[in-house]
Amino acid sequence: MQKDIEITLAPEIVESEPAIRKKLSNALNIDAKRINSYQILKRSIDARSRNVIYRLQIKVFIDESPLAAIFNTNYQNVSQAKQVIIVGAGPAGLFAALQCIEIGLKPIVLERGKDVKQRRRDLAAINKEGLVNTESNYCYGEGGAGTYSDGKLYTRSNKRGDINKVLQAFVQHGADADILIDARPHIGTNKLPQIITAIRETILNAGGELRFEQKVTDLLIDFGKISGVLINGEEKLLSDAVILATGHSARDIYELLHRKGILVEAKPFALGVRIEHPQAIIDAAQYHCDIRSEFLPPAYYSLVEQVDSRGVFSFCMCPGGIIAPCATYENEIVVNGWSPSKRNNPFANSGTVVQVTLDDVKGTDPLRMMHFQAEIEKTAFQLGGGNLVAPAQRMVDFVEGRVSTDLPKNSYLPGTRSVMLKETLPDFVASSLKNALPLFGKKMKGYYTNEAILVGVESRSSSPVRIPRDKESYQHPQVAGLFPCAEGAGYAGGIVSAAIDGLNCANAILKYI
Repeated sequence: MQKDIEITLAPEIVESEPAIRKKLSNALNIDAKRINSYQILKRSIDARSRNVIYRLQIKVFIDESPLAAIFNTNYQNVSQAKQVIIVGAGPAGLFAALQCIEIGLKPIVLERGKDVKQRRRDLAAINKEGLVNTESNYCYGEGGAGTYSDGKLYTRSNKRGDINKVLQAFVQHGADADILIDARPHIGTNKLPQIITAIRETILNAGGELRFEQKVTDLLIDFGKISGVLINGEEKLLSDAVILATGHSARDIYELLHRKGILVEAKPFALGVRIEHPQAIIDAAQYHCDIRSEFLPPAYYSLVEQVDSRGVFSFCMCPGGIIAPCATYENEIVVNGWSPSKRNNPFANSGTVVQVTLDDVKGTDPLRMMHFQAEIEKTAFQLGGGNLVAPAQRMVDFVEGRVSTDLPKNSYLPGTRSVMLKETLPDFVASSLKNALPLFGKKMKGYYTNEAILVGVESRSSSPVRIPRDKESYQHPQVAGLFPCAEGAGYAGGIVSAAIDGLNCANAILKYI
């Protein structure tokens, strides 16, 4: 007999098997000896009351043994199979490649950046010297933006596809099995490179290809159908199916499509800053304590407010995290955040952004939102003074309209410069933030403080361009065989949702060919 049940446990005993068995026995009113086994389905923290607890959803096996769970996929050899070109080796591209192998197609993944190991040198140059390699950075390279900016796997995309398939693939390639049960699963930037390398090895061992420093500079189209791509302006690679999974920062791809008369559309996005607090402030607010228990992880938060019918919200919250420079072009400032697997840094940061609608940027140019985004990033660079030094201001100073006389210690390695952030942000964004931050402080004790720093600008929350596609076939309406995919095309917003979209595009190709 099997029963699903929810139990609660104190943080200090949540990993104790005897404690779990005792709780299950009491809850089910049965002898503990009848519980042959149990499987934790989901684990989450409930901090709504002063006594913080864990909630565990558990499948209990009574008087019977569970079937062994087999997660590993056996990937067939596809070296001689029909070729599919996948542009981009982020989560969408890599999972599209895995799915191609699973359904009997040979993926050829083209990545403009470098492999995870080689990327490290370029990231070091960004952080230490303020030097941006426009083809290898936090956004471009093996694994995409997520590899070196966190690996959060939390998603609400359960209607788009099989989330567990994605999580199980990560576990198969080296991720901790806890991601299968945690309510907010997270891998950590320190662990992701090895996992991405393992995925690459699976693709290569199955006869697929993954080529680095292979920038797609043109799409080959004959009579309304894709026939291949041009690489680095010289090499033609042919295929009648191309997945375009280039991420939200590949402006050259949007420009290429527009130049060729291939339909692209302006898309709303969000713009703001990255806000960093001492982690202890967030812990005290969320756990209702002066000092966080050693049995609890660093606390996170999620905040949202409507200001004059415009949404202001936090996203990509990084407990125990670091603010990173994520520009992909010279003379621009873009910030993002990440956490190591232990989330043990002294600061907590979160993107805090304001909705930017199509009406906010007048015109008919489908790339106007992208150009608007780029101008904001250039202004931020100029106000920072160069070398990726970021413009910044203390929180209360920003709201009350005064320059910060000094800035608090923070995690942004290239450095920060005290400025009036309203000079970086459009008036409607600055005004919305100023109104929202005190309201956030009413929702979360201690949040509204001058100990918090605002670092500009957080501008890559999502793509400012959508590449349209048919809802059923996943193909571009003008180009048969071209499959716009994931975040860069405007159809995903994180690692898991992008991976799911990659799976869906691969499956759509099987129907097309």
